[in-house]
Amino acid sequence: MSTTIHRRVERLRAGEDPTFIERMPCGWAVMGEQQFLIGYCLLLPDPVVANLNALASDARLAFLADMAALGDAVLAATGAQRINYAILGNLDPALHAHVVPRYATEPAETRTSHPWVYDWSRAPRFDPEAQASLIAAIRARLGRS
Repeated sequence: MSTTIHRRVERLRAGEDPTFIERMPCGWAVMGEQQFLIGYCLLLPDPVVANLNALASDARLAFLADMAALGDAVLAATGAQRINYAILGNLDPALHAHVVPRYATEPAETRTSHPWVYDWSRAPRFDPEAQASLIAAIRARLGRS
């Protein structure tokens, strides 16, 4: 099976994905292609597997530890109020984790809702130049985690 996650991991392996943040022990930290909230990231496993349950226990723990480390780095780099984590796989049936910074400055009607209430089609696209300093800040914090 080839999913969006499989194709993105192939681009990362080839050095062809501008959203790249850092190679993690379990896979890849990347910026979200739609920045519906600034600092939205994903963790992609390498190799790609169907879901968290498909990983052996040590690999499962490594993936979850990397997800938390990415969340810590995003929290510190963005000054967000908190981080939301999600592992769904319903639309793209391959393991990937969403790491979503949440801000006190979000509109009241979305501040306490799950991130999927946002209109992602209207969200700003990832811009490597505009977000270069944020990526550098996340990388620096990942180096200390």
